[in-house]
Amino acid sequence: MNKPAFVTAFVLLTLTPLAPADEGMWLLNQPPTATLKSRYGFEPSAAWLEHMQKSAVRIGASGSFVSPNGLILTNHHVGSDQLQKLSTPQRDLIKDGFYASTPADELKCPDLEIQVLWSIQDVTEQVLASTAGKTGEAAVAARRACMSDIEGRSKKDTGLDSEVVTLYHGARYHLYRYKRYDDLRLVFAPEMQTAFFGGDNDNFEYPRFCLDVCMFRAYENGKPLRVEHYLKWSKGAADGDLAIVFGHPGSTNRLYSMAHLEFWRDVEMPFSLNRLWRREVQLQTFMARNDENYRIGVEDFFGVQNGRKARTGTLAGLLDPKLMKSKADDEAALRKFVDADPKRKAEWGGAWDRLATAEAGWRTHFLSNELLNGRGLSGGSELFGLARSFVRLADELEKPNGERLREYRETELDSLRLSLISDAPIHDALEIDRLAGGLSLAAENLGGGDPLVTRILAGQSPHERAVGLVQGCTLKDASLRRQLFDGGSAAIRAHHDPMIDFFRAIDADARALRKRHEDEVESVERDCYAQIAAARFARDGESVYPDATGTLRMAFGPIRGYSEDGKAVPAFTTFAGLYQRNQERHGAPPFQLLPRWEAARSKLHLDTPYNFVCTADIIGGNSGSPIVNKAGELIGLIFDGNIQSLSAGIAYSDEQSRAVAVDSRAIIEALRVVYGASALADELEGKQDAK
Repeated sequence: MNKPAFVTAFVLLTLTPLAPADEGMWLLNQPPTATLKSRYGFEPSAAWLEHMQKSAVRIGASGSFVSPNGLILTNHHVGSDQLQKLSTPQRDLIKDGFYASTPADELKCPDLEIQVLWSIQDVTEQVLASTAGKTGEAAVAARRACMSDIEGRSKKDTGLDSEVVTLYHGARYHLYRYKRYDDLRLVFAPEMQTAFFGGDNDNFEYPRFCLDVCMFRAYENGKPLRVEHYLKWSKGAADGDLAIVFGHPGSTNRLYSMAHLEFWRDVEMPFSLNRLWRREVQLQTFMARNDENYRIGVEDFFGVQNGRKARTGTLAGLLDPKLMKSKADDEAALRKFVDADPKRKAEWGGAWDRLATAEAGWRTHFLSNELLNGRGLSGGSELFGLARSFVRLADELEKPNGERLREYRETELDSLRLSLISDAPIHDALEIDRLAGGLSLAAENLGGGDPLVTRILAGQSPHERAVGLVQGCTLKDASLRRQLFDGGSAAIRAHHDPMIDFFRAIDADARALRKRHEDEVESVERDCYAQIAAARFARDGESVYPDATGTLRMAFGPIRGYSEDGKAVPAFTTFAGLYQRNQERHGAPPFQLLPRWEAARSKLHLDTPYNFVCTADIIGGNSGSPIVNKAGELIGLIFDGNIQSLSAGIAYSDEQSRAVAVDSRAIIEALRVVYGASALADELEGKQDAK
């Protein structure tokens, strides 16, 4: 029988050896306690870890409860999707920000949900046993059925959202159970110019001067959620203090084989960057046409810019000979360890060659799969995504739960329904621009005469085809989507409109490509990485942290500056630095100060720390992660990494790589002095019970 998560965690407290530097995105049921105790004199208890776990929330990226009345703190750029959806031509929350001074003013979000990790259970034996003696398609089907069965029984027994998480790319499987809340209301957001001061010029740079914060409140049964576990506010931190991060890093690839890294370098990253570069230019053109296009396109634009810059940094790491040599040397050393023993070699020795064969095969159909199953053909169109979800939902609902695609299993249907029936506005102009861009991308990559391209364009130009599909699509009606979802397969199959029929016509191709990838690549990767992980465990012990998976992790490191081009970069910036930066750039965009900040200058304590950096090991998905001190008090909010951190998906270094955060003191000072939100500041500081 599996032990409760925190019993397991407590047993493992003394088992974790020192890791190089402060590297690691650690599982909460396998914390790096020996390292923390040795380096920082800090030994987190099981109760402390449980409190941190249940104070953290998954909100698309990361966030945390910061008051007993369900107040949630995250980043502006995490919440901006909801800000966009709550905006109108008359009320632009992205541009102007928002503050609800009373509970009645809080704005209900159309399709936002949070999850709070409640328990963790190791189910590795069950999942691995389901695939014993099976390979390829049979292994994929058996694994999917087993994971769905575990999740379904867990949901039935506990009522909690249940997700089997794949760790070490297939060596371990843990069952995560979550409490889920889907009544979220907007409380506060600054203006984008304030949250993203310096714009793309300063993105992934440091020093920074950003108030990248956003606050929501969770409700239950129409009332603010009362929570036992939330983070208390600190008085701030100092240079050299330990900073501990709890968040949901999206994905890392540090355990990839060289063949896998080379595929990523040569195929996947170049395609992704090309798509993002062209989409960035398309959006610039779209937004320049008029003010309304700018309003509805700006959220997409900043997301594309951010993704483009992040991937540029990742590719730079993959093209760094020293970094790649270190990865090759590490792989060679592990293979030498395996080959040194006949038993080890027989059990694990073929894993790397099998991976190389799988990645070579993946090169032959990656492009088609990315176009049909990724964001390529759709261009990010919401209507295309809705059509895909409904068409596939109709098919998947008729299958036993264990045979469904993972995103349509029973335990996912509540979240799927929330996204499909959202009444957030859908804008024809932006949808046409997105879809036309995606159709053009397909034609550019496959060729105008390709049979698939000929079929999807149906004798029209990409723009003409997009206009017809978008303008004729009935899925813009949220009430219709609700009827379709609640009506199930029969209702969906009976419904026809241009977008649904368009996706129906290509779904067989898309499914075949997805199945080929799952059978020929993903299944091989899981088997081989399980073998490679077993070899690592045999050599190093089971204290190696797994690659990030979008689930809750713990990272840590001191608040510390660094040196760049021979110059010292201090750990902290201040409000004074904000005004100095504005003057140095003569107030030109994106370094302008809004009137409220100009007016507040004489009232602010200009020596208040604004942003800071620490060595904690983070990646995309950590946005909105709380940073706490040893007492578990919130000292800051992760919102970025510096440019040197962008290769962190492959390897970690604390020489220059830094996580960038908003200081807790800056949040309070800005709320009180700039935004007149003293009641909210009082709630954060625990000076009054929340609303």
